[in-house]
Amino acid sequence: MPAPTTLTGLLHHVAGIFPSHRAVSVSGKFHLTHSRLHHLVERAAARLLSTGVKPGDVVALTFPNTVEFIITFLAIIRARATAAPLNAAYTAEEFEFYLSDSESKLLITSKEGNGPAQAAASKLSIPVSTASLDEAEAEELSLSLSYTESPTDSISELVNDASDVVLFLHTSGTTSRPKGVPLTQHNLASSVENIKSVYRLTESDSTVIVLPLFHVHGLLAALLSSLAAGASVALPAAGRFSASSFWSDMLTYNATWYTAVPTVHQIVLERHLKTPEPVYPKLRFIRSCSASLAPVILERLEEAFGAPVLEAYAMTEASHLMSTNPLPEDGPHRAGSVGKPVGQEMAILDEKGEILKNNMKGEVCIRGPNVTKGYKNNPDANLSAFQYGWFHTGDIGFFDSDGYLHLVGRIKELINRGGEKISPLEVDAVLLSHPDIAQAVAFGVPDDKYGEEINCAIIPKEGSNIDEVEVQSFSKKNLATFKVPKKVFITDSLPKTATGKILRRLVAEYFVSQT
Repeated sequence: MPAPTTLTGLLHHVAGIFPSHRAVSVSGKFHLTHSRLHHLVERAAARLLSTGVKPGDVVALTFPNTVEFIITFLAIIRARATAAPLNAAYTAEEFEFYLSDSESKLLITSKEGNGPAQAAASKLSIPVSTASLDEAEAEELSLSLSYTESPTDSISELVNDASDVVLFLHTSGTTSRPKGVPLTQHNLASSVENIKSVYRLTESDSTVIVLPLFHVHGLLAALLSSLAAGASVALPAAGRFSASSFWSDMLTYNATWYTAVPTVHQIVLERHLKTPEPVYPKLRFIRSCSASLAPVILERLEEAFGAPVLEAYAMTEASHLMSTNPLPEDGPHRAGSVGKPVGQEMAILDEKGEILKNNMKGEVCIRGPNVTKGYKNNPDANLSAFQYGWFHTGDIGFFDSDGYLHLVGRIKELINRGGEKISPLEVDAVLLSHPDIAQAVAFGVPDDKYGEEINCAIIPKEGSNIDEVEVQSFSKKNLATFKVPKKVFITDSLPKTATGKILRRLVAEYFVSQT
């Protein structure tokens, strides 16, 4: 039987094959099986229909990582509407931008509510509902909406289509204001199949979700791919990542893998070095994505937790996964590389759209069933992103002779010092190999003589008293002179996005404004 072309179809199929398998657990509270989750989603979707939600309507939702988020999200797309998950930590102004840009018709929050989100919705005259699952045995999710009693079978007549736009997210805005990305049932189903196949996810797998579900990394890689494989996920009791309960949750729920951003890996590693757990689960693999993982951190993670660390490359416009290092049984994994393309075509193009040979640097471009058809209401962005028949990622990279992709940096983040192009990722990797440096970010700043000069910000390891002189002398030993940071900022925190990404642009603005 061919795989369903909709995410909804995939999940329905799995609920039929593994009805009594655990699907979602809330740490220390309860769990739902695949069939129970399916039942709750169908009921909630029927409820949404009866409140007047129509196919194509955008429904915004803002929650911590809770079971209510999962049911609500799946119910929205089952009702043929579009889910627009938003970060609960946004300000009222940010909510106002995202709600109006997505043209949301309804906002759903946790039963505790969200003041800034509700204020923004009220200003835009968008109705607000809360959602709660009061107990594991509850017959349905409670939605505080007025609705007409409609028979639940109206949902059974509703057929999800591969072309339905079911997810609306905004890019991180690394180079400009955030762009709206519509993704279809087919985009998500394709991506989930790619993730399942390359990591060989099955009903025997289990993971603890540490990343926010309002972002493609947590949503697609951890949650939806697990559910579509008949596997299980656990949500931390606090509704977000907690280093203190992470390993006990991993053990309790027999986790076989986890995926995270480098910042989280570093937190987990630092905790391990200070207060190791008495026992660690036997993991098939650890996955890292959303930002570059320094080779030295990869080695330390493998050494500490006895599992291969597979670095991957992904973006919202590709419904997450684009390339990854393979599992050990499928080939070697290479530190400093983001692996091989998965389920899509990928090429390195020059400025004229010509495909470059191995070991030649150019722009990483992709095309495939997981890729968005275009940004919403943004013809200029579409014109520059879709050229020569490819989607242009804005990343510079090259394939090595074995077909592994290596990223050099964002086109707009490469530092041009007097004509010498410097990859900030290379400088980061060298700085992070210093035993006293916990985190490091290199960035370009305007310079009268060279056009741009290189600076960096570092967070020292606890108990270290490393200074600028030491950082520069270490850099001189390990980098060409023109790549050595001219100024070093020593700090205890770095500005990050909500998803834990360190944006060089933000770091540069923050530290340059202090000089």
